[in-house]
Amino acid sequence: MIHCQAAITDGNGNHAIQSITIDDPRGDEVLVQIKAAGICHTDWDSQSWAKPLVMGHEGAGIVVKTGPTVNALKEGDAVMLNWAIPCYICFQCQEGNQHICERNSAVTAGNKVSQGHATFSSTQYNDQPIERSFGLGTMSEYALVREAACVIIQVDMPFPSAAIVGCGVMTGYGSVVNAAKVKAGSSVVVLGTGGVGLNVIQGARIAGAGKIIAVDVNPDRLEMARFYGATDTVLADKADRNLLEAAGQVKTMTQGRGADYAFECTAIPALGAAPLAMVRNAGVAVQVSGIEQEISIDMNLFEWDKVYINPLYGQCRPQIDFPILQQLYAKGDLLLDQMVTRTYALTDLPQAFADMHAGRNAKGVIVF
Repeated sequence: MIHCQAAITDGNGNHAIQSITIDDPRGDEVLVQIKAAGICHTDWDSQSWAKPLVMGHEGAGIVVKTGPTVNALKEGDAVMLNWAIPCYICFQCQEGNQHICERNSAVTAGNKVSQGHATFSSTQYNDQPIERSFGLGTMSEYALVREAACVIIQVDMPFPSAAIVGCGVMTGYGSVVNAAKVKAGSSVVVLGTGGVGLNVIQGARIAGAGKIIAVDVNPDRLEMARFYGATDTVLADKADRNLLEAAGQVKTMTQGRGADYAFECTAIPALGAAPLAMVRNAGVAVQVSGIEQEISIDMNLFEWDKVYINPLYGQCRPQIDFPILQQLYAKGDLLLDQMVTRTYALTDLPQAFADMHAGRNAKGVIVF
């Protein structure tokens, strides 16, 4: 059994750094010493999920113990963690949709009942079992996870850079390459240039898009967007309802017809329909940020032949996509080191959240 420090939320909007205990791994479980944990808006939201949790769902570290049925990992392996943990045998996994595994996904199957979650009773807080966010709980010095949650780091990559791959990077890149299948030479507009939006921009650049238009209300974020690959920017007005004025500027930049692809990365429900206003007839609008609230859409925005998709996690296939991202990083195409704007100690999590909300960081990371 290991005793360690972790960020624990009470589910009522609060968190504290507390001591937890973690049992040795069983079956195909792996004990990972967490070296870095990414900080995401979802982590902030998890404080209000009405239940205690070990926080964190982006992480990377070193395997320190393995269960008796673990096959592909050994002690000392450096790994990046993946929260959409595939079982490989359910209907969706067999269809190639590993990100929406029917058995293991914390999103589709639920957190505690998900079979992707390591043994529930093995992680305890105040002598009671506690769930780990998205089956991981990376804001902790150690995490007990399933073997399928780990992908070996095969290139020279710092842990903070590796940690952010497991959510924002994969979501942004995968939404472009796996879901929308952006074509070389095409035009792309990205609404919102936070951590996910910047990785949509990177994905579009890597895919060979000819024009990449970043839209945001923050001029500093737009400058950051240019660094990651935006060719053009639109500084939106906060009073621009549904971004219709910004859509007019996008059309001016795209021969009057609109972009080939538009990606919504703001997580603002009122902007859920905005990408439809940005794309041409027969264009593709992508809702990247995970809006789950009810929204209203003027069906005229679909005219004509427009497609609107809502992919989860960039349609991630971890053992396929993560090695690709590692190779793109090694070639210098995927900028990760630069994206880690600031690192924090675990005890500095309140400041990290404040910096995230203020838009100061491309990505903040906790380093252990």
